[in-house]
Amino acid sequence: MNGFLPAAVRWKDLDPDGRRALLRRPAQSTAAEVDQTVLEIIARVRREGDRAVLDLCLEHDRVRLESLRVAEDEAAAAAGGLSDEQRQAVRRAIANVRRFHEAQRPQALRVETAPGVICERVSVPIDAVGLYVPAGSAPLPSSAVMLAVPALLAGCRRVVLCSPPRGDGRLDPGVLFAAQECGVTEIYKVGGAQAIAAMAYGTHTIPKVEKIFGPGNAWVTAAKLQVAADPEGAAYDMPAGPSEVMVVADETADPDFIAADLLAQAEHSPDAQAVLVAACPRLIPEVVRALAAQLDRLTRVGIARAALANSRLIEVEDLETAIGVANQYAPEHLILQLSEPRSWLSGLRTAGSVFLGPWTPEAMGDYCSGTNHVLPTYGYARAHSGLSLGSFMREMTIQQISAEGLQGLGPTAVTLAMMEGLDAHAASVSARLDKLAGRTT
Repeated sequence: MNGFLPAAVRWKDLDPDGRRALLRRPAQSTAAEVDQTVLEIIARVRREGDRAVLDLCLEHDRVRLESLRVAEDEAAAAAGGLSDEQRQAVRRAIANVRRFHEAQRPQALRVETAPGVICERVSVPIDAVGLYVPAGSAPLPSSAVMLAVPALLAGCRRVVLCSPPRGDGRLDPGVLFAAQECGVTEIYKVGGAQAIAAMAYGTHTIPKVEKIFGPGNAWVTAAKLQVAADPEGAAYDMPAGPSEVMVVADETADPDFIAADLLAQAEHSPDAQAVLVAACPRLIPEVVRALAAQLDRLTRVGIARAALANSRLIEVEDLETAIGVANQYAPEHLILQLSEPRSWLSGLRTAGSVFLGPWTPEAMGDYCSGTNHVLPTYGYARAHSGLSLGSFMREMTIQQISAEGLQGLGPTAVTLAMMEGLDAHAASVSARLDKLAGRTT
């Protein structure tokens, strides 16, 4: 039927093993090699600091830098590298993302669990955070917005942003302008695993942070995992892999819209994945024709074609089955091209971000609707959420017990401690109870 897509598959014809195989992500065959290279890069940055970062920038990005921090003159010139329309688009995106994340501010919790026993939970910002903004074949000013807005809204005292330099040694003006418009002032020209290592451990120029956020390639992802496993390193936002989209569609769906959404994901990278689950037999061939018509118009046609080789075209008998397939796959992005998409939300459990109806392309969430586009991929949406204001904060519990509260609840603690054989735990409570009772030991 086509020369660039796998054949369509009928879900009902597959056994459980076949279904699991169909929904398996493309294998990351170079994982061991990447892990070893990243391990060496991290060790080098820890040992040599700025010198290693500058040398690695030359080795991997073919850029010779004199300094890592963006200079004032470069920062001031960023706006001039964009048109009025581009600057306004960035500002509008920032406004919407800020509006949605501002509404996520957590409320302090205070509960009297027993008479005289007060328990509280408060949110506090992470002191120092690192933001990684990719800028390889496709610079992503939108990622600067998605990361910087919640970081600053959360009240993080130090926000450090790293992004790879262009061949001329300067940052992409869109990334730089977006970061500055959000309010980021510490911006560094460094990418790859060396950027993650520098933020995790600190160098003379780049400060150490407590948690690192942002998408990236296999080397960036491996570096985030490695530094997060080290108590002296830095935590990371979420596990992730290549980007992906699943479209669930019925007979009312527009095949041109579906094809456009699949291609929007496929142009990210050759290992991106686009999946169509169609509850309508005639829809798949119509989408395939639309893909063929749209594919060659793309600037990144080679990348999209490679990604489509890993795509999936799945025919199901009904929408209940389609929703079950979506829950099993746990997509980063899930588009419901259905006549009544909202009625199916209650059955969804595992998607990163959901897009309802024909007029909600996934690209709107990528850029400017207001939701965050930093999401768990590669099936991690089964247990992880996308980035939010809370990602840049940590929860702290507080308790205060009055003398009367201790007299009422303390014996319970003593009993439980003795059940566990922890005498000192029990004694720390009973000593106070004895004091209150006027007893001496």
